[in-house]
Amino acid sequence: METANKISVTQKELPSGNIQVKFFIEDERKPMYGYLLTSEPKPVGEIIAEIQERMQQRRIAASGLNSFSLKNPIKEDHNFYLFSA
Repeated sequence: METANKISVTQKELPSGNIQVKFFIEDERKPMYGYLLTSEPKPVGEIIAEIQERMQQRRIAASGLNSFSLKNPIKEDHNFYLFSA
């Protein structure tokens, strides 16, 4: 994801004590939204950096560059969900 894209976030504390972060990525070509589950409140800058990092991991996994790596197998991330808007 390019840094030119705008990411807006809202945080909500869940009854479990975890924090649900809803984010929206404003991109003219492909707007997206999603959810990130964290165990504690974090500053907005840290949340945006984590979203960008997880999107980069997904991009690498989707490209197949990590297919044959025994060192870093691809795992499902049940704390990060991304959808097309």
